[in-house]
Amino acid sequence: MESNAFFRLHVPPMPSPDTENDPRPVPPERPAPDECCQSGCEPCVFDLYEEALDRYEAELRAWEARVRSTPSS
Repeated sequence: MESNAFFRLHVPPMPSPDTENDPRPVPPERPAPDECCQSGCEPCVFDLYEEALDRYEAELRAWEARVRSTPSS
């Protein structure tokens, strides 16, 4: 589904788990209420946002695990 590209998050490569080279994922921006046309579109902008939010939360959990497992300098 190409329409999800709008909400795709940038995720840096995993090899370097320090926060300078592996920044915290950025949450998707919630659509404004007026961005929904209220006509029952499939998918709705809020459906796409929820999918992006689910991806963000998974990416955040993975990032937090990488950061926790990185030895402090």
